[in-house]
Amino acid sequence: MAEPGTAMALVTDTVRVCTGGDAEIVDVTTQVAALVYEHRFVEGQALVFVPGSTAGVTTLEYEPGLLQDIPAAFERLAPRSARYHHEEMWHDGNGHSHVRAAMLGCSLAVPFREGKLLLGTWQQIVLIDFDNRPRQRDLVVQLSGERRVKSSGR
Repeated sequence: MAEPGTAMALVTDTVRVCTGGDAEIVDVTTQVAALVYEHRFVEGQALVFVPGSTAGVTTLEYEPGLLQDIPAAFERLAPRSARYHHEEMWHDGNGHSHVRAAMLGCSLAVPFREGKLLLGTWQQIVLIDFDNRPRQRDLVVQLSGERRVKSSGR
């Protein structure tokens, strides 16, 4: 049951991100937190989803070492120089991008309470764009939970 002054709600919004591709990691934590605040949510969860099959969403500590380590790890797991059947069919040079994105996953749910994302001290929400070219991504952020009700001004 919702607390007094709140109502259960579901809101779908977007966060636009421009990337250079090539396993670029973009911190979107601030934008997701801003949507929780903007839509007056108090308690619930934020679902962050990236449409498309060449990017993924996760959490990590957004620091210079990991910004190098994560792309290097994906290069070892799904090297761009490997043979991909996708390449034989489409000849678009991004077979490795699809494999990497499938390994990472396309969505993440983050709980929030008192209007604040419940992330660890060194944990940020990130988009990793594996495509082989620059892209504009519109992340879908779906907020569900209790939302402050606007007062009637009385």
